[in-house]
Amino acid sequence: MDEAVKTARMSAEMHVPATLGALDDIAALVLRLAGRAGLGKGASYRIRLAVDELATNIVMHGYRGGDGRITVRGRSGPGRVQISIEDRAPAFDPVQGRLPPDPQTAPERRRIGGLGIHLALTSVDEFDYVRRDGRNISTLTVMAEGTDPCPPRP
Repeated sequence: MDEAVKTARMSAEMHVPATLGALDDIAALVLRLAGRAGLGKGASYRIRLAVDELATNIVMHGYRGGDGRITVRGRSGPGRVQISIEDRAPAFDPVQGRLPPDPQTAPERRRIGGLGIHLALTSVDEFDYVRRDGRNISTLTVMAEGTDPCPPRP
């Protein structure tokens, strides 16, 4: 790993309207942190995918297209990125909302919803959710390939 990446640390925070148009700004922040941490393409993709899925669900299902704000806080360090997403939409624990795929049911017969959350949460190395002071706070962590003692969950 490059010496500059080993010592690079970055924190960032942004407040955006809860609109689909803000998703590009959130993705840019996540990818900037991933680059600063020295994450490879795979790990960068995993954190961007998970954050995008959660932020999209906040816009579409949390605020239901109404007015709202999303706060994104991120930290990167050598080989690691952590992103927290906060909103004031109704309480929603993504772990409770995920729907693992049922291999016995044909895709066209499966219930709509929940699969994206399942894919997002299984693509990160650590996930935490808490409801505090009227806010949903989801925290996701992805580590560079080869730095986590446990491989990503299937």
